Amino acid sequence: MNIDRIVLGFAGTVVLVSLALAQFVSPWWLLLTLFVGINLLQSSFTGFCPLAFILGKFGLKAGCAFPGK
Repeated sequence: MNIDRIVLGFAGTVVLVSLALAQFVSPWWLLLTLFVGINLLQSSFTGFCPLAFILGKFGLKAGCAFPGK
């Protein structure tokens, strides 16, 4: 598994969990969904993702979207 797949899987999981928390706990959890969406959008323009940077430091294999460590 490379960094790209882990980042996408993590982002999708966080979005789904925050939607469930917004439904059953508090609508304020939608701010987490907003944060993930903004982070994905900025990383599509800049190529920088904090999670990809951290995973690269742990020595995981880079992918096409986040090639550098």
